[in-house]
Amino acid sequence: MTSPAAAPDRRIPEHVHRRRWVILGVLILSLLIVVLDNSILNVAIKTISTPAPTGLGATQSELEWAINAYTLVFAGLLFTAGLLGDRLGRKKVLLGGLAVFGLGSALAAFSGSPAELIGFRAVMGLGAAFVMPATLAVLMNVFERDEQPKAIGIWAGGVGLAIAIGPVTGGLLLAHFWWGSVFLVNVPIVLTALALMLWLVPDSRDPAPGRIDPLGVVLSVTGLVLLVYGIIKGGQLADFTDPTVLTTVGAGLAVLTAFVVVEKRSTHPSIDMAYFKNKVFSASIVAIALVFFALLGVTFFAVFYTQSVRGYSPLETGLLMLPLAAAQMIFAPRARLLVDRFGNRATTTGGMLLLAAMLGAFAVLESDTPIWILEVIFFLMGAAMANVMTPVSVVIMQTLPREKAGSASALSNTFRQVGGALGIAVLGSVLSAAYRTHIEDKLVLLPPGVRHAAGESIEATLGAAARLGPRGDALTGPANDAFLHAMHVTALCGAGVAALGAIVVALFLPGRSPEPGGGEKEEELVPAGAKGATDATDATEKRDR
Repeated sequence: MTSPAAAPDRRIPEHVHRRRWVILGVLILSLLIVVLDNSILNVAIKTISTPAPTGLGATQSELEWAINAYTLVFAGLLFTAGLLGDRLGRKKVLLGGLAVFGLGSALAAFSGSPAELIGFRAVMGLGAAFVMPATLAVLMNVFERDEQPKAIGIWAGGVGLAIAIGPVTGGLLLAHFWWGSVFLVNVPIVLTALALMLWLVPDSRDPAPGRIDPLGVVLSVTGLVLLVYGIIKGGQLADFTDPTVLTTVGAGLAVLTAFVVVEKRSTHPSIDMAYFKNKVFSASIVAIALVFFALLGVTFFAVFYTQSVRGYSPLETGLLMLPLAAAQMIFAPRARLLVDRFGNRATTTGGMLLLAAMLGAFAVLESDTPIWILEVIFFLMGAAMANVMTPVSVVIMQTLPREKAGSASALSNTFRQVGGALGIAVLGSVLSAAYRTHIEDKLVLLPPGVRHAAGESIEATLGAAARLGPRGDALTGPANDAFLHAMHVTALCGAGVAALGAIVVALFLPGRSPEPGGGEKEEELVPAGAKGATDATDATEKRDR
């Protein structure tokens, strides 16, 4: 029986309980740098794509890889990082992850080529993989169950804060320093977080941690990299039927299928496939993945719209994104109130439908659309995301027992990062393919040897046109028109994905929040490690711990 052994852990030590809100602040600071890095990078994309000495002259596909090198390593290692935190102690893993992230940031700041930047971004992803799940796991171990939804809401609001200060900070840095400063700024934040964590944060671990699954890690990362590479290559060539594209995508899907088979048969899987038998749990995970698929894919092209088409500076672009972040900060901590009143299904379905509508609204933006319309779209997108992410995060975290908090957090964040990576790859490739199709016949002004590269993105076209001098001015208008056409197509694709997410949560999420200690469906989510040795009462007690 598991109940007697669990009894000593049911009460959080008083000295930890008294500091729980301060500890939450330290955890949010650690979380900030992980999210801050991508939100800062958003406004720096255009600068990095310009030729040296201003930037690195990165192509659109290289920019996608600079983002996805981080997210794929992050996603591929999250579950292993969660298990290591359960085994070694969450505080130790947090400290190590922060140190690696800080080192990767310093190296990325001084990259001499797009290839180096991609490599160092992967190092940053390695460190971030150990930070993100550990913050949520520590949170679950310093707050009692009745306070966990509120704490998770504030934790989610920290993501909104990072989204708020990231673009503005990036814009300020780019206005006064070189592009590498957007990575170097992470270093002092890391040092501050390390000092506070050593002082305040308690350590915790799973008394019965799972075993590491190296084969599963290799298969998952390999499969995702192959899949994303094929998708990005298809967009670069504007031909998704190219043999190289089909072969790579097919290989990626085959490896991911092998990963699922191996995990189902393994006695110590990276991801326990038994969790996904529960429709509520699966719908929550799918909702997270689809939100980030749509959101990150759209924000990738929004930066080019504001800077390349509308002519705003990086700082102005960062300020334009403030409504997105402000809405997250306002609504994420309050989403639980809507859940209490209307239930998970109504709240998350409404959020997904609003997100779909706002993504679709990008399809009506033109080069002279009043900028306040974009601000309204950003604000409502942030509100929609807050009312999806907070409820589903609570559902996921509370379906597993407290000692498995690292695993639950890792599952949630794995699908978040995979969804985001695929969103950038798929929607970025749609953007690239649609742009090339629309601009190709206008590139006759350019020398034959540069036409293919110039057709990959609006920045590539404008860069090639600038090298022609006054003759290249004739390409500016067609480039803007081609980009707007591509943005409209991509936005509608993103809206379709969000609408699919609305259908999933409407069908499978519960109408009301599950009551603690009740509900057979939640009992199905007790990890397979229990080996069926406990009865339903024991499972419920373990989950409530």
